[in-house]
Amino acid sequence: MYIRSYLNQVAGEITERPLPSFSSDSEYFLWKKSKQRQFKKMLGIDTFFNKPRTPLNVTITGTLQSDTHRIEKIYYESLPGLYVTAHLYVPNDVEVPAPALIYLCGHSLSQKINYQDHPRKFAQLGFVTLIIDTIQFGEVQGMHHGTYAHGQFQWISKGYTPAATEVWNAVRGIDLLTERQEVDPDKIGITGHSGGGAISWWTACCDDRIKAAAASSGTGTIASQVRERTIDTHCDCIFPNNPYGWSLIESYALMAPRPMLIISPDRDRNYTIDSVQFVYEKLKALYCDLGCKEKIQLFDFHAHHSYSSASRKAAFSWFLQHLKGEGHHPVSDIDGKREGEEELLVYQGKQPANDESTSVQEWLIALSQQPSITTPQELTAVKENVIQKLKQESFAAFPNYSIPLAMETKQKYFTNEDSWHHTFSIISEYSWRITGFLQGEDMQVSHSPTAIYLQSPGGVDGFKFHHIPMIHDLPSSWLQAMLEVRGVGESAWGPEINWNVRRSLALTGRTVASLRVWDVLRGVQALRSMPEVHPDKIVIAAEKDMTVPALYAALLDQRIYAVILKDPPASQDIPSNPNGNDHLIEMINALRHTDLPQVAGLIWPTKLIFLGNRPKSYRWSEAVHKKLGEPGGAWRVQELAGFNIL
Repeated sequence: MYIRSYLNQVAGEITERPLPSFSSDSEYFLWKKSKQRQFKKMLGIDTFFNKPRTPLNVTITGTLQSDTHRIEKIYYESLPGLYVTAHLYVPNDVEVPAPALIYLCGHSLSQKINYQDHPRKFAQLGFVTLIIDTIQFGEVQGMHHGTYAHGQFQWISKGYTPAATEVWNAVRGIDLLTERQEVDPDKIGITGHSGGGAISWWTACCDDRIKAAAASSGTGTIASQVRERTIDTHCDCIFPNNPYGWSLIESYALMAPRPMLIISPDRDRNYTIDSVQFVYEKLKALYCDLGCKEKIQLFDFHAHHSYSSASRKAAFSWFLQHLKGEGHHPVSDIDGKREGEEELLVYQGKQPANDESTSVQEWLIALSQQPSITTPQELTAVKENVIQKLKQESFAAFPNYSIPLAMETKQKYFTNEDSWHHTFSIISEYSWRITGFLQGEDMQVSHSPTAIYLQSPGGVDGFKFHHIPMIHDLPSSWLQAMLEVRGVGESAWGPEINWNVRRSLALTGRTVASLRVWDVLRGVQALRSMPEVHPDKIVIAAEKDMTVPALYAALLDQRIYAVILKDPPASQDIPSNPNGNDHLIEMINALRHTDLPQVAGLIWPTKLIFLGNRPKSYRWSEAVHKKLGEPGGAWRVQELAGFNIL
């Protein structure tokens, strides 16, 4: 199977998966409550929801007055050191607490200044409106385009997406509004365009204080994003972290039964209209089941990725109806009057000295720490916990049903009168076959120790030369095997699509490295079924990036005799180049629970062998093996010749 076919298949299955059926409203709300907890955890902001909020420390740096409203230029701290620049539009004639809106900007330079027409109009309609900058643009420009442009694929291992930061900043914006005496806290809505449309969804999915929403050019399906490759046009903030393999529709469903207006042009480069209509039909069925079909609508129009006068007026009318209780009546468009950029700047070049917003990707998500392990019992407890977490949040896409190996022998031959060679293939998942071979020098071999080399992309073609890197110096009594996991050898894809493959896989709850872990486990399963192989004397050898699936497979399998590593990465917390053509080692959420040196320690009593030098970060791993002793152990050797693994 080709990688693009695989991606389309899994993305389609995820998208087509139906929402649960609910026998009552209460059953839906129980489901929703549970899914909301998961959704916050997916984003990595669950801890912030579960502890007291830090002070907002709202600072007003100036006020502009107009005939219909005033604009307060403010900034606030959504977390200590995480500053958000914003404008608060307050109608002049507010006599009682008024409904309020949060407006979220799309990816445009000078965001709140560029989008000022919207909060201006909402204020003229009687809504207190908070418009906030993102950390990508605005007055202080941080980073949204981690995997999109900068090769920051370690974000996936951290479970970090800028959606987490932007959602939390919006949640704290709700807090700010509820503290204002002009605002009715029970009548708060949210809207935005493009990236702001997507974050409007995700914020409303997290926070039920949002009573109505309208998302412009921010709605779609995973199947469409993968199939049409519209994911290639998207910033990282558009999608939540997806460890559980949710469809986007499952997330959108958390908005129900609150009023939701989906706005979409029919010629949007980033979201196909077919996918938007598919989402709408799925959600409309849910709203119908909940007895509120009138609370969800789709407004589509003929245009590119943009607003139109009609789409803006649809949003204005939506909030008038659902937050102010005003029926359908004509509403005018924006008046086109705009304030100057210099007048609207919040910081005026004087940003807070301790602003940490440009480095939020480094600290928002808490990463695992190396545990203290002094006894086998402590190691077992830590290992079981790590494996459980990884299965839930890094390897949830592993098949949970039995898949026949369907082993096929491709060729059997003698390389000379003293040695033999078997080439085979097995099904890893779906109809994807991976290839391997096994060779030895004893014609009557049975239950022999076996070393498996994980072929690296672009490595030596062992199938042609029968000379397997790293393990060719093992004693002749050993069997030697090579395994071509996905992206290697016959299943390889070109480096020109690595970037798309990596981002698309993460959207479906997978990564290249996690697929390879599964392939290694399947390869080990296949070799154990062969009478020539001793099932408990299997060694995995790998170098560079391939050491990552080797280590994780050994951790999950727990029967691997030894792991031989050459030039392993020091950590999974390292970036790739901007083209995404190196360090294909990310695994969703892995760094929340462990890292490569910890895995290397936790595989005890599997023996740990470094071929050549090893990064200093693995000193902890060696110390664990040394402390616990036999039957495990850790060695550093320059070559395998003369080294007795057994």
